[in-house]
Amino acid sequence: MMNVPLTVGSLLERAEKYFPKKTVVSRTHSGIQRFTYKEIGERTRRLMSAIKKLGLQTGERAGTMAWNHHRHLETYFAIPGMHAVLHTINIRLSPEHIVYIINHAEDQVLFIDEDLVPLVEKIADQIPTVKAFIIMTDQAELPKTTLQPAYSYEQLLAEGNPQEAFMTDIDENDLAGMCYTSATTGNPKGVIYSHRGIVLHSYALGLADTTALSESDVAMPVVPMFHVNAWGMPFANTWFGSTQVLPGPRFTPKVLAELIAEEGVTITAGVPTIWLGLLKELETGNYNTSSLRAVLCGGSAAPRGIIHAFETKFKVPFLHAFGMTETSPLATVARLKSYQSDLSEEEKLDQRAKQGMIVPGLEMKVINDQGEVNWDGADMGELLIRGPWIADEYYRDDRTEQAFQDGWLYTGDVATVDEEGVIKLVDRTKDLIKSGGEWISSVDLENALMGHEAVFEASVVAVPHPEWQERPVACIVLKDGFDEETMKQELMDYLSPQFAKWWLPDDIIFMKEIPKTSVGKFLKRELRAQLEDYFMKQN
Repeated sequence: MMNVPLTVGSLLERAEKYFPKKTVVSRTHSGIQRFTYKEIGERTRRLMSAIKKLGLQTGERAGTMAWNHHRHLETYFAIPGMHAVLHTINIRLSPEHIVYIINHAEDQVLFIDEDLVPLVEKIADQIPTVKAFIIMTDQAELPKTTLQPAYSYEQLLAEGNPQEAFMTDIDENDLAGMCYTSATTGNPKGVIYSHRGIVLHSYALGLADTTALSESDVAMPVVPMFHVNAWGMPFANTWFGSTQVLPGPRFTPKVLAELIAEEGVTITAGVPTIWLGLLKELETGNYNTSSLRAVLCGGSAAPRGIIHAFETKFKVPFLHAFGMTETSPLATVARLKSYQSDLSEEEKLDQRAKQGMIVPGLEMKVINDQGEVNWDGADMGELLIRGPWIADEYYRDDRTEQAFQDGWLYTGDVATVDEEGVIKLVDRTKDLIKSGGEWISSVDLENALMGHEAVFEASVVAVPHPEWQERPVACIVLKDGFDEETMKQELMDYLSPQFAKWWLPDDIIFMKEIPKTSVGKFLKRELRAQLEDYFMKQN
């Protein structure tokens, strides 16, 4: 067989050649802009030429601090295409963590959206490796800034060579990109992606039994392009020639609903909190969602109630998946097997609310102190994964030794596996609740609570207990129109038939908002601290 390297640049080259008329719909600060793949290709080549002139070298990192739009998409191909490394920076991290990851990655160049310039100005004297700041703006003039030297993205493109070639002497195992975890504890951990891993992951996104991305799709990644490469969708969508809808800066559920209706979006991807907000908007507005063939949900477990609401109220298929920064991220997808069509609707929902089966190309196992767990849907253990788009270390980080052992990624997720090989995440290892020597799954309780019509958000955490070691407490955000005084007992009564008595929360606390991480997951560390303060005041 021919030994042809798998490289990121080749993905865009295919789009230029075979899909030059297909479009990228980009929402920026000034409104909707549209570009063909032919135009995106030329702009990307101009960008490669320009950043070479600025002195970016092979293997050096270029950081991006940007929303989901066409300019960010162009950096996805220009930076790896010239054999440098694309470093997408999570703009929702704390300034301290942003400083840490820019310095740790040793970024030489920063691409910055115009509205994020003030954030970077505040930390500019703390990031000495950065030699150039490139500001991405629709304005003809460069915004006033203290950043030096600062360049206009569009001006650089105007001066760049539209015929600049993607480099061809790239080893497919060379670094193409990197992203840092969102750091619920300690400093963020750097994960590096190879050209080969990105291309193989893109293949996986096109499989019929995963997300089935194809040329006929109008795909809208809502998950940020600064978080695990928007789950790899920009790479795959470009390669396959899909129309892309990029929702841009500071979108709202209303903006998403309008884009779905107006652009005929067929598949969209995001975390559960995004879909909770969209669901609320769809229930109050009048939007045409008939084009949607799938809402892809990952990042944390999707409650059965969300799945049921999308599919019954709006006839929108809901696709549950699991992944991590370390897995590029697609690892599992929940789909029914062909012979499961005779299951009841409740049984089908139960299966599809799980995280699903490992995707082709990857391997998994679930282990506990006794070894590999039984595939009975009951035995719990830590989920381990390996495969060609799974990281094998953290970038210059001594936490590698704990997370990567014997060729496996130890995910830190506790799971069960049923007889069909379908994974259900029970909890994070650090979030399991141990009560009287027995384990309680906070995820199962959360999903059950989210099934109640009054509950907008639910998070369950452990609180210390003098007799039982830990006990669960549920934190609830109610939907508008429901009364806290009557709902506490109603929710307890709602849970009682579903769980053993000792699983039931000791208390239900109503909140205006549940703290979240930078990528929309519940921040249980902060929630536990709030509850500790709450119970101290009660006592």
